[in-house]
Amino acid sequence: MNPQWKERTAKRIGGMEELEKQLDGVSQQMVQQGITIISFRPQGLPRSFEVSPGRKVETVNGEQVESLVYHKWLVLIPTLTQFRIVRPGQAKPTVIDSTGFQVAIADKGKNNWSFIDGAGLTVNELRGLFGTLPQDLQFPTIEKREAR
Repeated sequence: MNPQWKERTAKRIGGMEELEKQLDGVSQQMVQQGITIISFRPQGLPRSFEVSPGRKVETVNGEQVESLVYHKWLVLIPTLTQFRIVRPGQAKPTVIDSTGFQVAIADKGKNNWSFIDGAGLTVNELRGLFGTLPQDLQFPTIEKREAR
């Protein structure tokens, strides 16, 4: 999980210990409800943005020149997750296709990515972390439907 997002989420729900407790309980809740993840994969075209602006000072022709640079990449990655739900009393499990997205963030020049799940995320929340995102930013579609 992206460290900035994790910290913000922890503050919102009562601390890091509470967040860790909730995260640890997710897989147990899925098992209790008869839910299994069958697959999780990217789907569609990702969109990338330069974020986290800063200044860079270089020497050009013997003079110090300051320029604006972006230090991180932010990539919106559309995803497809397939779930199997076994409900008591049903002979056959239900398969659900869930389209969503992940927000991937990394320092430029490094291959150390952190992620934010797009479920429940708003553009304003993401812009609160990365203020240089476009004003007309739209997220990939989030939808759940029974697989055919």
